[in-house]
Amino acid sequence: MTTLNRLLPGDRIIRLQLLITVAVAVLFSFTLGGSFYSIGNFQSIASQLPILGMLALGMGITMLTGGINLSIIAGANACSLVMAAILVAHPNQPQYFALAMLAGLAVAVVIGVLNGALIAYIGVSPILATLGTMTLIAGLNILLTNGAVLSGFPAAIQYLSNGSLLGIPVALLLFLLVALLLWVLLEHTTLGRSLYLMGSNEQATRFSGVNTHRVTIAVYVLSALLGWGAALLMMSKFNSAKAGYGDAYLLVTILASVLGGVNPDGGFGRVIGLVLALIVLQMLESGLNLMGVSSYLTMALWGCVLILFIALQNRKS
Repeated sequence: MTTLNRLLPGDRIIRLQLLITVAVAVLFSFTLGGSFYSIGNFQSIASQLPILGMLALGMGITMLTGGINLSIIAGANACSLVMAAILVAHPNQPQYFALAMLAGLAVAVVIGVLNGALIAYIGVSPILATLGTMTLIAGLNILLTNGAVLSGFPAAIQYLSNGSLLGIPVALLLFLLVALLLWVLLEHTTLGRSLYLMGSNEQATRFSGVNTHRVTIAVYVLSALLGWGAALLMMSKFNSAKAGYGDAYLLVTILASVLGGVNPDGGFGRVIGLVLALIVLQMLESGLNLMGVSSYLTMALWGCVLILFIALQNRKS
């Protein structure tokens, strides 16, 4: 545990993120007045955060090992298309609903195992391995659907984005539950400790008796399963599935991970930091949107922030 504590960042990043969150809220309160604190604005943030959050968690855990998962969006779309095809072909049949969920899970596991095997056993660098699988999966998604939109899902799927519990959207509660479970896994299980150690020094971790190949595959399978969760939320929010959904999320998932304190070289990062970074990014995006700033300019801003943050991090190192 002493070794693990040295690998985990202190509370300084968390305090900094809380300060940034308050500063952003105060800034937009002066700039936008009551419109920023309207119920509609918070509902908009709450509806977007869970999808992006699931994808960011899936990206973040791979970055903790010193890797990356560029195929997470394409994988999520593949899961959604498989589930959608079954649900649309067999509407209002509960047995096929369960089959659709299992089929989506199976696709996620296959994608995760493929990424993990390429990296662990063949020795392909994570960025090239996941870039290759991203291109492969995206191409298959378009080829098998001809770019068509599959729509018309049962009420159980739509409830994820439309339902609420005690006034809190079900999708947001689901994301918070997943984040809590991931926090427990990372900080209170052997797999979590092995993951941090591997990101710090993979060779030393292997020599200490940890099966790094197995850990790598487990991490990429878990990342793909989080993509499956995001696929369910996207299906619910849009009531449809398409090969190109969520393409703009890829940069933001990496940005949220880095801003959340995850070291791109691996070994450092916490779930709470990533969640706070997501809140900050969603508040910024919402505020800029209310100010009439172009979404393309916002995306360019995210790219600048990512470059700047990584440059400052490397300079500090």
